Amino acid sequence: MMETSFLKVRNTRTGLIDHQIPVAGPAEISAAAARCRAAQVDWQQIGPAERASRLSRLADCMLAHRAGIAAAVEADTGRRRIAGIEVDAVIGTVRGWAAFQGVPEKTDWTQGRSNPAIRHRGQYVPYGLIGVISPWNYPLLLSLIDAIPALLAGCSVMIKPSEVTPRFVRPFQVALDEAGFGDLVAIVTGGGSTGSNLIDVVDLVCFTGSVATGRKVAMQAAGRLIPAFLELGGKDPMIVLAGADLDLATDAALRGSVLGTGQACQSIERIYVDRSIHEEFVDLLAAKARQIRFNDEDIGRGDLGPIIYQNQADILTQHIADAVARGAKLVCGGRIHLSGGGLWLGPTLLTDVTQDMQVMREETFGPVMPVMAFDTVEEAIALANDTEFGLSAAVFAADLDQAEEVALELEAGAISLNDAALTSLFHEAEKQAFKSSGLGPSRMGAAGLTRFVRRKALIANTGRPLTMSQFAEDSE
Repeated sequence: MMETSFLKVRNTRTGLIDHQIPVAGPAEISAAAARCRAAQVDWQQIGPAERASRLSRLADCMLAHRAGIAAAVEADTGRRRIAGIEVDAVIGTVRGWAAFQGVPEKTDWTQGRSNPAIRHRGQYVPYGLIGVISPWNYPLLLSLIDAIPALLAGCSVMIKPSEVTPRFVRPFQVALDEAGFGDLVAIVTGGGSTGSNLIDVVDLVCFTGSVATGRKVAMQAAGRLIPAFLELGGKDPMIVLAGADLDLATDAALRGSVLGTGQACQSIERIYVDRSIHEEFVDLLAAKARQIRFNDEDIGRGDLGPIIYQNQADILTQHIADAVARGAKLVCGGRIHLSGGGLWLGPTLLTDVTQDMQVMREETFGPVMPVMAFDTVEEAIALANDTEFGLSAAVFAADLDQAEEVALELEAGAISLNDAALTSLFHEAEKQAFKSSGLGPSRMGAAGLTRFVRRKALIANTGRPLTMSQFAEDSE
């Protein structure tokens, strides 16, 4: 019998190693997959209404254990209020999907148009086992954002959370077991090899993370001919047009760039401002940015949590240094702050940036706000579209019609009008990623559910079947 190996986990606030997780190997993953598949048979047969009822029970159990789950997410991410909001958002998501009631198992018969004697109906068949590989920035939410609709659709689920922020697993598992999902949902922990082994045993994989890793996931899934739904990186632009309310625009830009320490794929990472208002915009944004406080001395006070993943601090430092070396002006922030072993970076505002700088081309994933002036709307649109990414974007204008006119020209999956990063707050609008930012149907809106079922067509002939003689070369 092989010994279980463990991965050590760093505390994001103290820098200390104070947690560890077991590494699930191929045998353990195969056994978990077998349990999930066995449980999925009955789960599919009970129907969408009963599945919705049992998901409501899961929400109740999560609420009963909210304190423990929130404390674990807080320890994972180094932020208290957002950790609580994350847990509440997941509970609300479970209840929301439960109220949705799922997709019908069968459709009504539809008369054929080309041949009235033939009619058809559809049957929706869930995939058996869904694999979810989630990132470190919002560990609970992004582990369940795909898993919950998959369950409602009739699937079983295997989740591999990030090894950087895995503490939520233990208290969440208690809620899962109490709600009766212990065999239907398997959580396997470990590093990259665990995720790779998971892909080998599931029928569909959902991955949230970097473009580089997403490509590897897609290639492995393609080798097995299974679907891969990918939510990948972003380099989201925000365009601020002349006539925009600068007080509102800077509020949106700051929150959209800095909330969660900018550690979100839909964060604003490039800001293009009409030259006529550029200086005023920068001054106002800088004044607001300088008011942001770290929560380093007291997690219950302040606005900004730590950099969760230690390696990310190196990327942030590199992007800022590259910009300054190429002539960018550092208006505020820009220096990693070490406190108690944790790493903090204040809102960092850069001007005089150019499109070729790393901070304008590569995903930064931190509270960095590079601002560039533009002279025409056409130029702003071209700059915003000049990227390999296409996750989301934002446009701020004097009115919604003007903002919409620009938004229609942007190559991204979701555009916030007169706000920023609305996909983190509003989950009802279906959207798909453009370019390298993702692959597959929307995880939001009704498609977030229907992507986990396949449609089978039942085609019935109510008349006489055609004969071979009717296709003979000499038939009339």
